Amino acid sequence: MRIRIEEDNTIEEDEVVIRCSEENEEVKNIKAMLDDFLSLKKQIAFYRGSTEYHLPLNDILFFETDESGVCAHTADSIYDVKYKLYELEEFLPGYFMRVSKSTILNTNSIYSITHSISSSNKVEFKDTHKQVYVSRHYYKPLKIKLLEKRK
Repeated sequence: MRIRIEEDNTIEEDEVVIRCSEENEEVKNIKAMLDDFLSLKKQIAFYRGSTEYHLPLNDILFFETDESGVCAHTADSIYDVKYKLYELEEFLPGYFMRVSKSTILNTNSIYSITHSISSSNKVEFKDTHKQVYVSRHYYKPLKIKLLEKRK
């Protein structure tokens, strides 16, 4: 694989083009890394009361819906978010993943997964008591995503 950079001071917006004979795993991984890199510049406003916070997305363990809307959980705090879960799914970097009807999880923050055949699978995070449950429907895609990260 070659990497080439062409400078053109007449263009208004930078563009990355990947030319390939087929979209194989390597190309998909490069695209995912670029998407994750570009999403680092995206910001989400988090709210607690009348205060607006600007946190790095890496600090967020998971997003969850409750009766009042969508909340973002860090290891020690909860913030309100003014987005729906489906909007967050489109916006968030690739290391976030929906794991149930009401939860989007930061896969980089997973400490352990307790598998259960009869019910939901429990995900725990390091240095916090917080945990989420992965529905059976999302368990296999989560395991695949975690295996891909190890490669």
